[in-house]
Amino acid sequence: MRRLLYIAGPLACIVLVCTAAFAAGDAAGGLTAPAMADSIPPDHTDMRDISSYALSQEMVPGWNLGNSLEAIGGETAWGNPKVTQRLIDSVKAAGFKSVRIPVAWSRFTDQASYTIDPLWLNRVEDVVNYVLSAGMYAMINEHWDNGWIIPTNDQQEEVNKRLAAMWRQIAVRFRDYDDYLIFAGTNEVHVDYNAPTSEYYTVQNGYNQTFVNAVRSTGGRNTYRYLAVQGYNTNIDYTNRFFIMPADAQQSRLLVEVHYYDPYNFTINSSSTITQWGKNATDPARTETWANEAWADAQFKKMKIKFIDKGFGVLLGEYGVQARLNLGSTARNQEHAAYRLYWMQYITRSLERHGLVPMYWDNGPTGNNSMGLFNRATGAQVYRDIIKAIVDTSSLNTSSVQPPPLPVPLEGALLQNYPNPFNPATTISFTIAVPAQVTLRVLDLLGREVDLLLAGHLPAGAYSRQWNAAAIPGGVYYCQLQAGAFRSTRKMVLLK
Repeated sequence: MRRLLYIAGPLACIVLVCTAAFAAGDAAGGLTAPAMADSIPPDHTDMRDISSYALSQEMVPGWNLGNSLEAIGGETAWGNPKVTQRLIDSVKAAGFKSVRIPVAWSRFTDQASYTIDPLWLNRVEDVVNYVLSAGMYAMINEHWDNGWIIPTNDQQEEVNKRLAAMWRQIAVRFRDYDDYLIFAGTNEVHVDYNAPTSEYYTVQNGYNQTFVNAVRSTGGRNTYRYLAVQGYNTNIDYTNRFFIMPADAQQSRLLVEVHYYDPYNFTINSSSTITQWGKNATDPARTETWANEAWADAQFKKMKIKFIDKGFGVLLGEYGVQARLNLGSTARNQEHAAYRLYWMQYITRSLERHGLVPMYWDNGPTGNNSMGLFNRATGAQVYRDIIKAIVDTSSLNTSSVQPPPLPVPLEGALLQNYPNPFNPATTISFTIAVPAQVTLRVLDLLGREVDLLLAGHLPAGAYSRQWNAAAIPGGVYYCQLQAGAFRSTRKMVLLK
């Protein structure tokens, strides 16, 4: 527990016992802990003077305690068991360094003043202490919470009033914690999923300012606490274009949060037929034509240039891919699992290469169309390969990091050559599902062999060959792969 009590000797035990008694009394409806002052003088104790970017790099990688404390109707209402120290210790043992704790705070004893139920504050504090006692960073936010944070002019006054009242209470309750506890103002605030109007993003920027002002007004260590603020709908493009950093008297103690689920049809659309991703995809009908490796790199580079290069940390607060375990056959399920793993490997490495903090979205369940990695009841690792893909890359934060090996598809495939058109050289990639006698030939428009690139027996796997056509006239050619009974042809254009 990182709540700071500066008392030594026998009296320390007395104070700790009394604190526990107050908490127990609250739970029983009896004793009430003394109210804390709404604002106290600044306290710099144990609040380090490092940039938010430097702090963020100590949080890599992160994990979300999703669908628990933000569950409407109670902590277990969305199917997950109560959070335990055992679960959090398992997350720590797996190699994670930070935990994002989504919270719905609208459990009021007084609706008019937005007074948060002290029993709920107690429970959230329990979970925060689980994380901190395990030696990880903890971040609490105001999550969806029935969607009351609407960024429109009509809603602005009421939302600001409620947001400020709630965050002042939260900040006062956690004011004595050191800088391993981070506050995040909101979540995915939006009206719809379209590009925001100037009204929408302006109001959202104002909510970020309200949050920062509310926390800073409570003083103590909150004067120096690291705070995370969000772009419109936590969308990278909208954040890059419309986000305005809130005014803050403290230098470089704000972090920016965005989320990433591209392409949606592959990552979290459970009814989608898109089950492959990336440059190694073998079936165009089951692959998106956008949001590939280059797209992801470009998106994360935007955040690096706009924020990280200026000293601000950027949190990728949510990302991940659903498990698809009911695609009609074992082969299809295994195929998707391979592409899911590759997405996790590539995206995590790209995030860290660009300086963002990857925080995997774990919603608890581990079955079909779920994103859980651990058994929430026991803490056991269910998807060890996904956990390894996240954690093993956590020390690989340089531009020299290369994408992981491509998974081997379960069907043979000849990929489109790249580049195409080309001059004078191009690369031809292909996969074979089983060991076979393989030939790879270049043919002209009349079907005559122009070049033999490969002839021999190969084991199952992924391969590539380069064709240098410096001595060949420009025009249209065909690349033909034959592997056992499998045959495929692609058109190539040589420009000269």
